[in-house]
Amino acid sequence: MSLWTRTIPAQETITIHVNGQPVTANPDETVATVLLRLGLRSFGSNPVTGLPQAPACLMGVCFGCLCCIDGRPGTQACLEPVRDGLTVETEEAASL
Repeated sequence: MSLWTRTIPAQETITIHVNGQPVTANPDETVATVLLRLGLRSFGSNPVTGLPQAPACLMGVCFGCLCCIDGRPGTQACLEPVRDGLTVETEEAASL
């Protein structure tokens, strides 16, 4: 079982949009946990090395989870709670 698989069913769900696609999320999740649950291994690339980066801490310290949330680039996905209608773009989508 994946570390990001929910073991207790959510009482309700909401819909957010990730890279233009509708995704079901639980109201108690952060954007980062939704992206990890979806299987995204990289949220973008390191601006210095160009290597893929992903969240390492999930508490706002590492800045590996930066993505564009509701039109705000460079937002830390690990600190952003999901809400119905939220839009998320990872660097992967921006480069398409």
